[in-house]
Amino acid sequence: MKSIALLSSGIDSPVAIYSLSQCVDSFVFVHADNRPFTDDREIKNTIKIAKKLDEIIDAEVKIYLVSHGKMLTHLIDLIPKRFTCVLCKRMMLRYAKLIGQKENADALIMGDSLGQVASQTLQNIRTIDQVVKIPVLRPLIGFDKEEIISIAKKIGTFDLSILPSDECTAVPKKPATKARLSTIKEIEEDISYRSILNEIVGSAEIIKAKDFDSFIDL
Repeated sequence: MKSIALLSSGIDSPVAIYSLSQCVDSFVFVHADNRPFTDDREIKNTIKIAKKLDEIIDAEVKIYLVSHGKMLTHLIDLIPKRFTCVLCKRMMLRYAKLIGQKENADALIMGDSLGQVASQTLQNIRTIDQVVKIPVLRPLIGFDKEEIISIAKKIGTFDLSILPSDECTAVPKKPATKARLSTIKEIEEDISYRSILNEIVGSAEIIKAKDFDSFIDL
């Protein structure tokens, strides 16, 4: 099986990827580069995690770096702030969808754990998932944070996931936890995102596992 996987510098997504690694022959990681809403350290930390995953799983690995900050910059003044996280995640799934089509992927892996953050409530997950048609696998959906941290420590990704970097400044103070699909679709109809989406995916930087060290050393 070939799978797309959303990979961040956080604790959850590396654990989700590892937990399904015995079922996957080839991983295509997709990382949403949030700069300028975060700093350069965040992207390097993610590559360090990708390198660690490549060392501990028996599958081919590469990563697409997509300039998600461009999309956030476009959206931030056009949308109600409380829906930022849901729209942000829907755009990430759109990147994954387009890259998945290019890579002939069979599934999409995400590190969501039910209720941990605003975009991970059941209603928001349902609203977010409408973007894609391939199976979305969430192996951590019923795990609590301590269980996930325990696995991260065991596989050696935890220390990399807590390396310092700036938090995303696009996150609103009061994010919506029950976003209706109809509301989100209405908002998306009023914003021109498709050309930017295609530009972002078309200009994504692709890094193979053998080149991870070179990127980290830049």
